[in-house]
Amino acid sequence: MLDEDGYFGEDVAARYDDSSSDMFRPEAVDPAVDVLAELAGDGPALELGIGTGRIALPLARRGTPVHGIDLSRAMVARLRAKPGGADIGVTIGDFATAEVAGEFSVAYLVFNTIMNLTTQDAQVECFRNVARHLRPGGRFVVEVMVPELRKLPHGQTAVPFHISATEWAFDLYDVATQEMSSNYVTLRDGRAEHRSIPFRYVWPAELDLMARLAGMRLCDRWEDWTGKPFTAESPRHVSVWEKTAD
Repeated sequence: MLDEDGYFGEDVAARYDDSSSDMFRPEAVDPAVDVLAELAGDGPALELGIGTGRIALPLARRGTPVHGIDLSRAMVARLRAKPGGADIGVTIGDFATAEVAGEFSVAYLVFNTIMNLTTQDAQVECFRNVARHLRPGGRFVVEVMVPELRKLPHGQTAVPFHISATEWAFDLYDVATQEMSSNYVTLRDGRAEHRSIPFRYVWPAELDLMARLAGMRLCDRWEDWTGKPFTAESPRHVSVWEKTAD
């Protein structure tokens, strides 16, 4: 049964930074912070799904005021324990609906976090919620994978992405509903433990429509934070939408 932290409770939070260590490397963090700091200018930033502060902390060190939204108190506790973490405001709640005082120059969702909203309605509401928090001309940035459906032969539903002597990890896809899940089987003390986290994959064009419904227009789309062009072969994208004038 899930607790109040959803799928990111104490057990996940305690090892999150280690399990995602590649994403904490400077070559993964610095380009994202460069883009977000430039988009924020002299205004504040809003991070949806702030987690343990992988992006928020270095962005704040650049001088950008950052406020976060996150459902998981356990993840936020890890943020608070880090240098500078206590200075970042965090609202506990669902980032599709949670309200924060003030207007922001930029809002952002990184590392596939938009897919933690497991219905199309929730993803649409997320865009609308962001639009309510952005000042006119403010930007919304989403970093997310391109669904790997081309890896699925006819009749197959699973795509493995990690195999070792003690852990197997794979994604399960339902192409009829766009529901998917990431599944982890880990051997500990001779016993197998299974953990599954549900997601909803979403296409770039679908995100553009969600943005239009919320009063935003696409400004840029790259393969990654360095500005590499987005192509049909890109495994992910970083997209930027601008809130139009009220």
